[in-house]
Amino acid sequence: MKFSIPFTLLLFISLSVFSQTFTISGKITDEHNNAIPFASVYIKNTTKGTSANSEGEYGLQLKPGTYDVQYKAVGYQQQSRKIELRGNQVININLTTETYQLSDVIVKSGGEDPAYEIIRKAIKKRKSHLNEVNAYTCEVYIKGLQKLLAAPKKVLGFDVQKMTNEMGLDSNRRGIVYLSESESKYSFMRPDNVHEEMISSKVSGSNQAFSYNRASDLKVNFYENMQTWDGLSLRPLISPIADNALFYYNYKYIGFTTENGETVDKIKVTPKRGYDACFQGYLYILESDWRIYSLDFFITKKQNINFVDTLKLSEQFLPVNQHAWMPSSVKFEFTAGLLGFKVGGYFISVYKDYDLNPTFNKKEFKEVMKVTRESNKKDSAYWENERPIPLTVEEKTDYKNKAVLAKKRESKTYLDSLDKVNNKFSLIDLAYKDYRHSNRYNHEYYNLDAILPSIRFNTVQGFNLNYGASFSKLIDSTTSKYLVIGAKAGYGFSDKKFTGSVYAAIPAGSYNLGFNAGSEIIDLNNHNPVSPLINSVYSLFERQNYEKFYQKQYASVSLSKRITGGWMASGYVEWADRKSLQNASSYSFLKPGNREYTSNNPFTPNQDNPLFADNQSFKVSVRTTYDFSDKYETYPTGRRYLPSKYPTIGLTYTKGIKDFLGSDVDYDLLTADVSKSNINAGIFGQTSFFVGAGKFLNNSNLFYPDYKQFSGNQILISKGGINSFLLLNYYAFSTYTKYIEGHLEQNFSGFFLNKIPLIRKLKLQEIVDINYLSTPTLKNYTELGFGVQYLNFRLMYGTSFNSGSNIHSAFRIGVSF
Repeated sequence: MKFSIPFTLLLFISLSVFSQTFTISGKITDEHNNAIPFASVYIKNTTKGTSANSEGEYGLQLKPGTYDVQYKAVGYQQQSRKIELRGNQVININLTTETYQLSDVIVKSGGEDPAYEIIRKAIKKRKSHLNEVNAYTCEVYIKGLQKLLAAPKKVLGFDVQKMTNEMGLDSNRRGIVYLSESESKYSFMRPDNVHEEMISSKVSGSNQAFSYNRASDLKVNFYENMQTWDGLSLRPLISPIADNALFYYNYKYIGFTTENGETVDKIKVTPKRGYDACFQGYLYILESDWRIYSLDFFITKKQNINFVDTLKLSEQFLPVNQHAWMPSSVKFEFTAGLLGFKVGGYFISVYKDYDLNPTFNKKEFKEVMKVTRESNKKDSAYWENERPIPLTVEEKTDYKNKAVLAKKRESKTYLDSLDKVNNKFSLIDLAYKDYRHSNRYNHEYYNLDAILPSIRFNTVQGFNLNYGASFSKLIDSTTSKYLVIGAKAGYGFSDKKFTGSVYAAIPAGSYNLGFNAGSEIIDLNNHNPVSPLINSVYSLFERQNYEKFYQKQYASVSLSKRITGGWMASGYVEWADRKSLQNASSYSFLKPGNREYTSNNPFTPNQDNPLFADNQSFKVSVRTTYDFSDKYETYPTGRRYLPSKYPTIGLTYTKGIKDFLGSDVDYDLLTADVSKSNINAGIFGQTSFFVGAGKFLNNSNLFYPDYKQFSGNQILISKGGINSFLLLNYYAFSTYTKYIEGHLEQNFSGFFLNKIPLIRKLKLQEIVDINYLSTPTLKNYTELGFGVQYLNFRLMYGTSFNSGSNIHSAFRIGVSF
């Protein structure tokens, strides 16, 4: 007993000591005592480490023991410290600027810069390094920060000062607008399977939000030939060690240094042509196996990037085993400015605890991202213990001050006060913009349409009003599902007819249920290829009434559901009473060339004959689509399925049922389509296509609104869309038999125009369109279109031809948006 008590006590004390963790902390500076931001701190021969913050401060938690700690930053000589850790230690490190030597061979060599031979060897080993790891897991810490560096007090009438005050910025409209941290478990399996689970999330200024940080978004791999950053760059950026990199880059050998007994070559990379989609900066190559040791790149507006003026990218690697090196940290820094606003910020990711031999079930990768409800519930004590990059004083202050604001913003009193200010009603404002009355606390919203945009003109109704109002309410906060109820009321001042409709969208478990009923005057073409506003302008100023109408009194029910993964299904049932209409107004502001309006019958433009007899219809339609993908992201609000890299196949069947509820129609239409948008074509941009075909299996009795319609265009401004035509008549070639159509679009994303001085600054994208349609009455109708796109606006030039006599060659200029 006398022996066992001290022994047990000693054992307990020993276990307590070894279960403890201590912190190594300090500041990393250069030879002038200036902080070195985001320097790396790692334990030698492990993947455990951290990064300094923007002020050079670092902190690393370790269990008691002996460690060889390595400190390094791009452009500085690495330092190592042997540490006996028995308690918290402060270790300040001073790194000196790296000096690079030129070897005798390099000094004596003439002609080609020796960097080219190093790059050729790196290119030769590119695929080997790309494929050396088949699968891995790791833990990733990400911190993102965005700051408003300057801003005007007002812009375009908007009170910027008021907005920045509400955001907690200083009186000069400067400060942090986004600060967030996250920890994730990241899994990868070749060729492109990814699963990321967010373990913890913290967003300054919100207790409810989840971080936007994603390890997948920060992942870069320069062993790939191209880096594709959707949204940031119209074109993929070429890697300096891509197979064809020598065509795009110039290289200059700076020298070599030795780290951990390995020779590291420093090479300056610059684009051969300043406006190519290329990086510039420094690339560090490890001579032993010609792999990337680290890199420090940047791109600017010259590379036609969007949103930012300059983007800097730094990446460091560490050896995980004898044959594989993996990223230890990746950092993006950016600056941007527009309309007097100037912003800057960074995202940094730190990787640790790599496992290169994980066991996976491929089904695990159906879920690409997982964010649990508990991930944003971690308290400050948790973050103090887990955070690998220390907070700066500014960041600590931001978290503290905005925590107070966050609590205030979530209170009913605060939300009601916001609503009181924003819900102020003005009839003058309602004349030109929509009105929204909000009850943020109860998640209820009332909407009124603007008055002036609701006033239109067409030759069937004359001037007419089509006014709408709606109500929406969050009924399931877990899945963010809303109940929506709306109504429209209209009146034609020439035909003296009232119109109106009601609609509702109701979430019902995994189903979406819709109801519609009313009496409306609508386009004969169910694609609605010309907008009411554009038709009003053409009618009033050009006396060209392109849009043709009919009246429909109807009631319909729709239902849609995701069956599983990429398999969707929907259907609807509709009863309708349909009437052909005639023109009721010949008014216009102008009458160019004494032009007269055409009739409302597109087939008899000079006589207003009824297009079809009054009839009733009852039809049932079902559609299913499948995109060969079942990948999704899981959030506390539910699943979000991701776009597929494969084409989407669609199948639709519509049945007109005769004699049911007085129905006059009797037909069966079966259609199929295959489509895919924005297929990555590398440096040649993106490709999109749509192919569709269909046949009326039975056309015993149907009317023009039942025909298969096509999305045509006869005016300067077109609706656009991958399955739209540039020059096709809106109504003339609808069919009640069979058809086949095809659309191919190539967006070259500036491949050609970026080579032209001045023009390249506009960031124009070259567009080539080919459209095809064939029916029994329209044989091999083909369109060729060429144009440019700026943002969402297009200017197109096209011509059409066919093998029959119905359409002749024609040239038009079109603008679509």
